[in-house]
Amino acid sequence: MAGGGLVGVPVYLLTRGAVGGTGAMFLMLGIMLPAFLMAMYEKDGLPFEKVVRNIIRARFLRPGPRPYRTQNIYAPFAGKEVFELEHKDQKRRARKGR
Repeated sequence: MAGGGLVGVPVYLLTRGAVGGTGAMFLMLGIMLPAFLMAMYEKDGLPFEKVVRNIIRARFLRPGPRPYRTQNIYAPFAGKEVFELEHKDQKRRARKGR
């Protein structure tokens, strides 16, 4: 929160003569408000900086979810069996067609 004050007060003092007291006050509030909101934000007991750091790590720096895949050692046998069944069906159809 000190960062907002370090920026906002000099902005007010430097712009007071150019835009008047009210304009300088609103400009100071506009500049200081984001710093104040970041200082007051808290989620699950974590301050704003740690929440943002966790979001950046989870979304951009770490790899995405990995799908669970297994290697089917029976795939060559299953493919052969399917071929044999199709071959038998073709023979049956050929016999019935005669």
